[in-house]
Amino acid sequence: MEPASARIVFVTGPSGAGRSSAINVLEDLGFESIDNIPLSLIPRLVEGDSPLARPLALGIDVRNRDFSAEGLLQLRDTLAEHLGAAVDLLYLDCSNEVLVRRYSETRRRHPLAPDETPQDGVFREKVLLSDVSARADILIDTSELTVHDLRAEMAGWFGEITSQGMAVSVQSFSYKRGLPQGLDVVIDCRFLRNPHWEKDLRDFTGLDPEVAGFVAADPRYDEFLDRATGLILLMLPACVAEGKAHFAIGFGCTGGKHRSVAVTENVAAALAREGWRVSIRHRELERRGAASVSDRETGVSGVKTG
Repeated sequence: MEPASARIVFVTGPSGAGRSSAINVLEDLGFESIDNIPLSLIPRLVEGDSPLARPLALGIDVRNRDFSAEGLLQLRDTLAEHLGAAVDLLYLDCSNEVLVRRYSETRRRHPLAPDETPQDGVFREKVLLSDVSARADILIDTSELTVHDLRAEMAGWFGEITSQGMAVSVQSFSYKRGLPQGLDVVIDCRFLRNPHWEKDLRDFTGLDPEVAGFVAADPRYDEFLDRATGLILLMLPACVAEGKAHFAIGFGCTGGKHRSVAVTENVAAALAREGWRVSIRHRELERRGAASVSDRETGVSGVKTG
C-alpha cells in the first residue's frame, strides 16, 4: 500500500447512531467504502496482491455473526502493526434516549432485541460495544447532530486525507433556534433592514430576488458585505496553513428566512469566485422544506488549497 493511501478507518457504533450516514460521507470524501463487512473477510481484503488505491472505510455492524468487540480491537491493532498503515477506529455514539426515540419514530425492531423493547436492545448493544467505545480513536456523539452537522464534523476529521482542499460551508440560521453546531465564525445580520415588516415580502425568502434586492438596498449593506467577505478571505488561507479541512461560517438573523439567507448566498458566491470549494446550507428554510437548493455545493472551476 502506497503511503498516500495507507489509511483505514473502521466505522462502528450502536444501531441508529449514524454509521451508514458516516460511511456515505467518507465515500463522498474520496474513500473506498464498504459497509457491513464481516471481520473475517477484512484481512483478505487489505492484504491482497493489489494495493489499495484509496483510503478505505469499513463499516462494522454488531449483527454480523462473527462480530466481537475483542476481535475488532485485535484486528485494528494487527493491521496497524503489519501493514504499516494508519488505522483509525471511528465510533458513532448516541444517547440511549435518542436511540430509543429514533427506533420509535421508524417503528423498526432493534436488531439485538427483535422480540423485546427498543430500550432492551439499546442497552444490550451499548454493553456489547463498551470496550470499543473506550478505545475509539475518534468518537462523535450524534445525539444532537443533523445529517448536515455530521457531514461537517466528518469533513473536519477526514477531509484532508483525500487532498481535496479545505471545504468551506456558509450557513444561514435563526438566532431564535440557537447557533448551528460546529461554526468557526458567526456574523449577525440583524442590523440590516428586515423584509419581514414589508407585507409584500414577508412570505418570500432571501432566495427570491425581491427580498435579496430589498436587503441589498440597505445603505449599510455593500460595506458590510465587502468587510465580511474580506475578513473571511483573510482567514481561509491561514486556516489551510493550520491544517484545517473544513471551515464553517454562519450568518444569523431573527427568523433565518430573509436577511441571513440573502447574505449567505452573496458571500458564498464571492468565495466561490475566489476559487474556494463552498457549500451552502439554509437551516431554517430546510426545516420548512423551502430550500431545495440548500446544502448544495457552488459551482467553481478550481479548488483553493492554500
